[in-house]
Amino acid sequence: MQIYDDRTDLRIVPAGAKQRALLGALVGKAGQVVPSDRLVDELWGEQPPANAANALQAHVARLRRLLPVTVGPGKRRHEWLVTRPTGYVLRLNGIETDAQRFARMVAEGRALIPVGPAGAADVLREALALWRGAALEGSGRGAICSAEASMLEESKLVAMEALYDACLRAGRGEEITGELEELTIAHPLRERFYELLVTALHRCGRQAEALITYERARHRLRHDLGIAPGPALRGRMEAILHGREGADAEADPVGGAPYAHDDTDVRMLRDEIASLRRRVERLSQEQRDLGGRLDRLMAQEAPSL
Repeated sequence: MQIYDDRTDLRIVPAGAKQRALLGALVGKAGQVVPSDRLVDELWGEQPPANAANALQAHVARLRRLLPVTVGPGKRRHEWLVTRPTGYVLRLNGIETDAQRFARMVAEGRALIPVGPAGAADVLREALALWRGAALEGSGRGAICSAEASMLEESKLVAMEALYDACLRAGRGEEITGELEELTIAHPLRERFYELLVTALHRCGRQAEALITYERARHRLRHDLGIAPGPALRGRMEAILHGREGADAEADPVGGAPYAHDDTDVRMLRDEIASLRRRVERLSQEQRDLGGRLDRLMAQEAPSL
């Protein structure tokens, strides 16, 4: 959590944890009055000091001194942090926070997807480049900062989903398979990433891997949540198996023609998957046999008592 003054290239990072928590809460609620009692809870939780009101005022005063001096029309000094009868309000005076800029750029990128997916992907990547770590990192775990951080992290994931959708529509499936593989590992219960990865692999001609990815998703969802894949992921897999990939994914990114698979293609894919499964089972059995032989050897070589 930091303040950046682009006029002077000055970066200001509040030194203490309480100062960072106060700044994070006020930025998250910018333009709104944040009640003093909520700020006390944000900074001290269930163990506030005896003089909590005075302690909060002291932290507000320190934060005011950190904020850059700006002069508005009529040479009037802009007051960033304003005291109100019930609390405090941070006034941005038209300046965007990174979170606001991110939201604006994501909205612009998503609006572009239907008409210009390549341009949309570029805008969305630029928006995601604004992230330099976890949301509100270092701002504590108070209710305001925690809720705001959760919303920001979710908006980041939604933006990533939009980015990879745009890449697929622009014929860039091969560029994103590695990134999507990592995301399915980092977020193993988020079906949309599996759906995008299955589509990207299929479009790259890696049908067997696409089916294996679906099986991985199905197993993880069943094991962790006790549910089957949702209709979107299941429908995409069925469409791939039957040669009809869906309305948003009909065009071949290379030739521009729709994908078309006959029954022979589907049978070949299923045979390949079955063969891969048999190989995995055989390797697992060989590993178990090897473990058993090693246990017996160790038992034979162990000194008798």
